[in-house]
Amino acid sequence: MPSRKFIDLFSGCGGLSLGLSLAGMRGLFAVERDSMAFETFANNLVQQGAPEPYRFEWPNWLDQRAWGIDEVLEHHKPALEQLRGKIDILAGGPPCQGFSFAGRRVEDDPRNLLFKKYVEVVEAVRPSALILENVPGMQVAHRSNNVVDIHSGPQPRRESFYEKLAASLEDAGYRVKAVLLDASRFGVPQKRSRLIAIGIRTDLCQWLNGGVARVFQLLEEARMQQLHDLQLTDFVSAEDAIGDLAIGDRPLTNCTDSQSPQGYFEATPREASTPYQVLMRDRSWGTPNSMRLARHRDDVRERFARILAECPKGVRMNDAARSGYGLKKHRIYPMSPSEPAPTITTLPDDVLHYSEPRILTVRESARLQSFPDWFEFKGKFTTGGNRRTRECPRYTQVGNAVPPHLARAIGLAVSLALDELERNQRLFGSGEQLAVAAE
Repeated sequence: MPSRKFIDLFSGCGGLSLGLSLAGMRGLFAVERDSMAFETFANNLVQQGAPEPYRFEWPNWLDQRAWGIDEVLEHHKPALEQLRGKIDILAGGPPCQGFSFAGRRVEDDPRNLLFKKYVEVVEAVRPSALILENVPGMQVAHRSNNVVDIHSGPQPRRESFYEKLAASLEDAGYRVKAVLLDASRFGVPQKRSRLIAIGIRTDLCQWLNGGVARVFQLLEEARMQQLHDLQLTDFVSAEDAIGDLAIGDRPLTNCTDSQSPQGYFEATPREASTPYQVLMRDRSWGTPNSMRLARHRDDVRERFARILAECPKGVRMNDAARSGYGLKKHRIYPMSPSEPAPTITTLPDDVLHYSEPRILTVRESARLQSFPDWFEFKGKFTTGGNRRTRECPRYTQVGNAVPPHLARAIGLAVSLALDELERNQRLFGSGEQLAVAAE
């Protein structure tokens, strides 16, 4: 059977695309407006040196460069419409800051335009399924086995982003359901909860017993199969993930990354000693990319050493503890070696190494996100000031990414659902449709 094809919108550096590719799918093209993030994406998943099983096909009508979704629609909408019937999955969800309840809601936030443009691409391409990640503002009904269903009762007076998006996608001809997933249950060494929404085209939903909810039943099967196939447990600790990357007593070498200024150092990895480390080393030889160590001042290292010696690990520092160490940052999290890491964010100094007085390297952060060592990150390592809103350096690329192992399992589940509905369509196409469970 030919590989299922997908498009990735708002792709970032490629975590979701890599995961879907690991699930056996084939990417056609991706849309990402930031040039640094797209450089990373293209280097690993598009250009000639990318591993063949994961290399995007890429159409001739779309230049291989950073694109805004509005640009693609303006210049290539007829080409998008020509893809109808040829694309199985449209992956990636629109940024949603303007609709979020986490801060002040700004209805005319220009980023809300991306929400409308996303739906416009869905209507143009008409894929069989949609995969969206990190959708906030949902109403939680109940918690069971790390999955939270979305409340289906009366709508709040002010609609959340998800409700606006789901309503627009329903108008476009899709049934959508979202659940809260913990990435650590999928072999990702990180406690990272993310809301995942799946959409199935309405005319196809009738052939899926249980409708779109069936995808999340299949996701649990895919999760168990993935852990078996990758020889992982659903609990990979931070030390199991990055212990081979610690400095220890080894001498440091100069960082030779062409995109790093001089004066930085890195450590050569030890031999892999856990199944997860062996898995991450596959297809990688020598020292991985992005191993550059931060240059901490002596007083900063001393403060970090005191925190590691005196504060509980695996617990976010509270206000009193931060004040006692003269820290103004809101989030400081000393990792525990025996537990999955906390959520990796776009700010490198949010998390401290579990045994060394320093922040994590980009590669260590990527390991905790489940990026393999062969995946190379491009662009600046960090940025600051008002450039944070305009640039996407390596730490930001990693923090924004969908963990590839989570994406792999989601891809497997969606593929199983599409296989199932196509099989039912062939078997029962001449008779009555399947009874689809109410959602």
